[in-house]
Amino acid sequence: MLNIRSTELTEINLPLVHFFETSFGRTYERRVILVRVEDTDGAEGWGEITCGETPGYSDEWTDSAWATAEQILSPMVAGKEFESAADVWDAMKWARGHRMAKAGIETACWDLEAKKLGVPLWRHLGGVNQTIECGVSIGIQDSVEQLLEKIRVELEAGYKRIKIKISPSWDYDVIKTVRAEFGDILLMGDANSAYTLADIDLLKSLDEFNLMMLEQPLPYDDIIDHAKLQAQINTPICLDEPIKSPEDARKAIELKSGKIINLKNGRVGGHTQSKMVEQICRKAGMPVWCGGMLESGIGRAHNIAISTLAGYTMPGDVSASKRYWHEDIIEPAVEVSANGTITAPEAPGIGFDVRRNQVEKISKRRVLVT
Repeated sequence: MLNIRSTELTEINLPLVHFFETSFGRTYERRVILVRVEDTDGAEGWGEITCGETPGYSDEWTDSAWATAEQILSPMVAGKEFESAADVWDAMKWARGHRMAKAGIETACWDLEAKKLGVPLWRHLGGVNQTIECGVSIGIQDSVEQLLEKIRVELEAGYKRIKIKISPSWDYDVIKTVRAEFGDILLMGDANSAYTLADIDLLKSLDEFNLMMLEQPLPYDDIIDHAKLQAQINTPICLDEPIKSPEDARKAIELKSGKIINLKNGRVGGHTQSKMVEQICRKAGMPVWCGGMLESGIGRAHNIAISTLAGYTMPGDVSASKRYWHEDIIEPAVEVSANGTITAPEAPGIGFDVRRNQVEKISKRRVLVT
């Protein structure tokens, strides 16, 4: 039983170790909204709202998520009693959309519940694979040489899979060079909706590189044209942005819009929804993997936990804290083993301690909703 006394929102600013560029643009610093929920007995849980600073990846962005979480969603949870964390999603269902804002609150409640039960979150979610394989996502660079050097560093660090961002000005020749340099590594391209069916000849040409997958080549809200494209190319299409719910996953599977789903916890609304998508995909024989949103250690810890479910059968974008942050807000920082794996912690909840002093030091605003 959860008796939520309050929700607290804190915005922090975290400068990236290196800029991260996609077809949406470059990010140098993350504005991160942390969520802390407190039970009437004083126990607390932490979550993270993972949207970007602008509505590029999704229609949610930092300032819209802050207003929505403070004014609409938090009052639906604060001061309320729940049988379990799995019921928190339904309490916020009245508000349409805003899944990343909902996920920040909902995942904090899952952390709280696991801590009250004295169990690690990954076990509480139903995870079966305590050790997960990790990949990395590398943004568009200033030069191909710079990209090759970054890939070399990550492969030497042990990462199992390399994902490179692509765009119409950074695709075929770049991938060809990477293949020539590194041979048959596990390689995928992520287009972030940069193409249309008018580019089908180019997308067909990528088949020669034996990519693990081509992620979200067509518009962010589409599953129809993706089905047309998948029927004409050999490279498996991985769907990202259009899969916002279990129903979206079911429809995409029926339409054969792709062969893999990037299951981002924030995009679908938190752990309860992620578990439902994972179950639908596992039943259909469609693999999923956990994508990243440049999360702080709190969001990263939640990604580790959900990645232990049986359906997450491909290396995800869950990598070490030091790849992104000079100093993370959890301890210990997330580390990746020499063979490219992370072992989910056995401590209760997310399994990492939040560095409250560091959060306070870099916080930009805070609000408490009771």
